[in-house]
Amino acid sequence: MNNKNIFQNINQNENDNELQNLQELGQVNIPDFESSIFTLPIIGEIEGHGELPQGRKSTKYEHVIPQLLAVEQNPKYEGLFLIINTVGGDVEAGLALSELISSMKKPSVSLVIGGGHSIGVPLSVSTNHSFIAPTASMTIHPIRTSGLVIAVSQSFEYFKRMQERIVSFVEKNSKIQKDRFEELMLNNREMANDLGSILVGQNAVDEGLIDSVGGLSDALIKIQELIDERKAEN
Repeated sequence: MNNKNIFQNINQNENDNELQNLQELGQVNIPDFESSIFTLPIIGEIEGHGELPQGRKSTKYEHVIPQLLAVEQNPKYEGLFLIINTVGGDVEAGLALSELISSMKKPSVSLVIGGGHSIGVPLSVSTNHSFIAPTASMTIHPIRTSGLVIAVSQSFEYFKRMQERIVSFVEKNSKIQKDRFEELMLNNREMANDLGSILVGQNAVDEGLIDSVGGLSDALIKIQELIDERKAEN
């Protein structure tokens, strides 16, 4: 094979790689950078025990669990960066992920962009420090269901206990008081067709739900500070 054919094959391989990147990630060039911080996006709807219809953006909790395990065990990673833009989803799946994140020894920081709604609230507060973008919002509301409900009294008791688990987790992992969180959850003056409250940016910080208003650079600076503190302790 002559030099001309070799260069043609190299250029063709580069073009094929760029085309694949463009199709899968929406960009031509991917920065070649090895980070010690594992970035985990929680986007769309959190999928639990049942599959969502095709065409719905989702985060599958069975995919996230082994990623969290890898971050905790792999010495390559020194911290976890959680980027959240979710409408909510399966309550038990979201709470399970929140409990796993909150129990990690490695430093973790969350950043709510767009929205951290419903079960996205426990996920947002599950890290060591939480940020929210100035224009991002969070919806706090009671657990709800749709469709036919059989054995109403038993179902009500189940939802009540599940709601107590969520309230307890949020209270433990944030600065908001239980009574205030329940007050926001049962607010009937803000949403026309539902109970609940919507907190935007600074409002979430003022309520004690989120630690700080900030963006990407703020979150990265904070997680590096937490990593340095952990190294100093060890």
